[in-house]
Amino acid sequence: MEYDIIFVTGDIFFDHPLCGLAILKRLLEKQGYSVGIIDQAQKEKDIKKLGKPNLFFGVTSGSIDSMVRNYTPLKKPREKDKNLDYNESVPDRAVTVYSNWIKKNFRDSIIVLGGTEASLRRFVHYDYWENRLRKPILFDSRADIVAYGSAEKQILEIAKRIKNKKDLKNISGTCIISKEVPSDFTELPTYDEISNSKERFCDMQNLLSNNKNLSQKIDNRYVLQYKSPKYTSKDLDEYYELPFTRKIPSKHLRGFEFSIVTHRGCIGECNFCALSLLQGNRIVSRSEESILKEIKSLIKLPYFKGNVDDLGGPSANMYGMDCNRCDKSCIDCKQLDRSNKRLINLLRKARKIEGIKNVYVRSGIRYDLASPEYLKELVDYHIYDTLRVAPEHVNKEILRLMNKDKGDLKRFLEDFNKLKSSKELCFYFMTAHPGSSMKEAEELAEAVKGLKNTDAIQVFTPSPMTVSTCMYYTSLDPKTKKHIYIPYTYSEKKMQKRIAFKK
Repeated sequence: MEYDIIFVTGDIFFDHPLCGLAILKRLLEKQGYSVGIIDQAQKEKDIKKLGKPNLFFGVTSGSIDSMVRNYTPLKKPREKDKNLDYNESVPDRAVTVYSNWIKKNFRDSIIVLGGTEASLRRFVHYDYWENRLRKPILFDSRADIVAYGSAEKQILEIAKRIKNKKDLKNISGTCIISKEVPSDFTELPTYDEISNSKERFCDMQNLLSNNKNLSQKIDNRYVLQYKSPKYTSKDLDEYYELPFTRKIPSKHLRGFEFSIVTHRGCIGECNFCALSLLQGNRIVSRSEESILKEIKSLIKLPYFKGNVDDLGGPSANMYGMDCNRCDKSCIDCKQLDRSNKRLINLLRKARKIEGIKNVYVRSGIRYDLASPEYLKELVDYHIYDTLRVAPEHVNKEILRLMNKDKGDLKRFLEDFNKLKSSKELCFYFMTAHPGSSMKEAEELAEAVKGLKNTDAIQVFTPSPMTVSTCMYYTSLDPKTKKHIYIPYTYSEKKMQKRIAFKK
């Protein structure tokens, strides 16, 4: 069979709304395109399984960056870690590897890059694993275009353009290489400038946004970013109501089989996280009707036992916090509705559906955005055993550098303990973040000592495009240009984590 589009991914493909590629496949098929999938591609011969597509190859490493997937924060191969149930098999720098295999075997094929790995390497970036700057991924991969973010609107427009033999310029939410810069683009510092000045790298970081047309000069050419298209609740309702089989082929993914996505985006803008540069820094919530419709559809599935595994998004309690009145930070806005009323109403309606026993929230919440009424609702009805929260640290300066200094953890703990529930809190902390010396690690350890369920203490991993990675590479706070202490050595990183567990 000939396919119009062939996607190559490092992930296991499963026809479920939690699989981004499944959404793209179903959406393209709805428009009449035939779509093939080559999943878990490991060798060059895998690329040739389905032949050459009529329109283009879509390439992604999967939902996780291949280098983050394959290596620990101390750059040790995860496959050699005896403490991990590691069952992945993805080439290092999978997007570039797959693209080069395609170019070798199907020389004139058009290649469209997408997913986390490509999206976060769309400009010059610091590569932690090689400890150097790398050029945008379009230059290394020799691909034609990057569709950054979730990319539903982009992929439909790209398919339409290629089918009609039109060029790929001016597509919202994409990046291309060009010899010229249009007049309405904000120019980032050039590759040469960044290579010679860490302060100019900070200047670039401060300009990064999905909401701007951006350009960056690389030698004698430019990479152009066309600002992201606007997604609406109506869009998300359409995508998540596509006719997925919801079959999960891997036992490692079965815990997500009956999970439901309520919204996209994140207003938290944590400095160590790139989500705002993937899904955007505004919340787009699905309609209540669409979510309840999806829950009802689960009841008809043969293996469904009445339990919704997870109802949520990047932070479950950001559902309903949609706002597009300005371009300022939502989480710092006094007009932000923090009552969680819309979400509480959704939860109450969901658990009343006939055939539904439990609707769990496992994906974690922002404790600084959890109203007392919402917290009680969660604890009484929607927590299986533990509620996940991520304070990340306790030192005020480290929290400021993380952009996680919005809430009052002590007050949240008091509110939780007042509920006198058998449920417990599960905490996520991070050590060795820029600014963290042994002194701050000791302070974290003292705080952890008085808490239960603090096994998840991770070492900071610098990943492309985040503010914290900029700090790590430059030893500067990008906004103030002031010097920051950085724990660079593996020995100190290990010691900071070891201290936290010893206390």
